[in-house]
Amino acid sequence: MTTAEAVDTATSLAGHNRISTQALTTLAQAAAAEALGVAASDIRADWSDDDGLLALSIVGPISVPSLNEVLRDARRVAGFGGSIWDRAVAAKGLVLERVTRLSGSQLSRVDIRISGAHITEGGRVQ
Repeated sequence: MTTAEAVDTATSLAGHNRISTQALTTLAQAAAAEALGVAASDIRADWSDDDGLLALSIVGPISVPSLNEVLRDARRVAGFGGSIWDRAVAAKGLVLERVTRLSGSQLSRVDIRISGAHITEGGRVQ
């Protein structure tokens, strides 16, 4: 069976496919955790209706270099991906793209609230 035949067969089958809210929430937590450099268990994800589309609200910490490391070498900030603001803005796009691609759900927006900072020794000096 070719790929085109498999797609035709799959689209002609009757029934419903549903992704549970818990599965979407776990996916959103994982995507946000990766984008913010923290553990998924540290992320809270909530969903709301936005004129028929899903709106995602993320609350969680973000990984940052220690201030001592930044004082020794200011390039540590760039190694983490930039300022907290820049990284939060970039994370919105990453989370939106990953959740949409992996779940097939259409999101209208992703809101991110940074609730704290996790001091991390990671990040590359560029």
